[in-house]
Amino acid sequence: MITKEEFLFLYEKNLSGECTPEEKRLLESYQDEVTMPDGKWEPGLGNKKRLHRTLKANLQESIPYKSFSRTPNRYTWMKAAAAILVLFTAGVLLWRSQQPVSKKPVYAVAPVVKKILPGGNKAYLTMANGTIITLNGLKNGQLATQTGVQINKVKDGLLTYSQQSAAGAGGKELAYNMINTPRGGQYQLILADGTKVWLNSTSSLKYPAVFYGKERKVELSGEAYFEVAKNPSKPFTVSVNGMSVQVLGTHFNVMAYNDEKDIKTTLLEGSVKLTNHGHQALLRPGQQGALNEGQSAFIVKDVDVDDAVAWKNGLFAFNNEDIQTIMKRISRWYDVDVVFPEKFRRKNFGGTVSRFGDVSEVLHSLELTGSVHFKTEGRRITVMP
Repeated sequence: MITKEEFLFLYEKNLSGECTPEEKRLLESYQDEVTMPDGKWEPGLGNKKRLHRTLKANLQESIPYKSFSRTPNRYTWMKAAAAILVLFTAGVLLWRSQQPVSKKPVYAVAPVVKKILPGGNKAYLTMANGTIITLNGLKNGQLATQTGVQINKVKDGLLTYSQQSAAGAGGKELAYNMINTPRGGQYQLILADGTKVWLNSTSSLKYPAVFYGKERKVELSGEAYFEVAKNPSKPFTVSVNGMSVQVLGTHFNVMAYNDEKDIKTTLLEGSVKLTNHGHQALLRPGQQGALNEGQSAFIVKDVDVDDAVAWKNGLFAFNNEDIQTIMKRISRWYDVDVVFPEKFRRKNFGGTVSRFGDVSEVLHSLELTGSVHFKTEGRRITVMP
């Protein structure tokens, strides 16, 4: 339900012919929801009866009758007019609108809230020699050559490693690179073996410019989706917080943020083996292996894999998740700080919403449940019951 201030603002905007179709529908939908306050009429606002007639005429003219409920009650629009009429702010609005044109109307309008836009393709590349390259805003083209591998920014959000020749690799010493995404960032890269990696926000991947030996090993912090190039003679291993994910060629997602209690590996295609301090687990497509904080054994269960990779496809997918976990994701992607009041009751939510709208759209979707509300101040979001 919109507030009285929002109703008045939309009403005045409608009178001036500036309302969008969506705002008109909102105005029409909530006109009967405006309630009468206890405030008294101020004599200085003018003749109450005359203002009543003016408001009634304007309301009837600006809002089509067909939009009202077709019930026997003939006074629906009169209730809305009367409710607004006795509002002090509405009186000021009408009184000032009837003054000479030279006196510009002044009335209270909700402050303009600066939109908090979603994240985008942002990352930093640290070369083997320590050089740091900011990838966002950088022109497409060749960035460098390492151990016979050409590093190119192919397009916005995509970095590729192309091995020119085996002979050009020279020695067998691995030249490690690292790519980091900040809060509000994501990036994709194609490694020298053809493996594709999507990095979520606040994540990092350490990897060699070219893979030597009998294995392909990378180190992950945060969250990433992998499409591993098949090579039975050279297994691919993702090392994360002491745990390892071993594959030959497969599609899977690993979520291992430092502020999360679980490390979750979700398999979409192929097979993977999870290893941690002597404990192992084999996953089949559609399964997720979770390693809880402080434990060594894995918990394996069937899951909806679409939820696990929703972030890669531009979505937030909440599957009966608590609000604290949800707000962590929002914080990372929109680069905002989230505050919870003391003793905030745990609440779970489910649903899907785009990651590419203003943060207010995501928050509004959660507020529709009626069990949580938000207050946004700058880049600080306070969660309220």
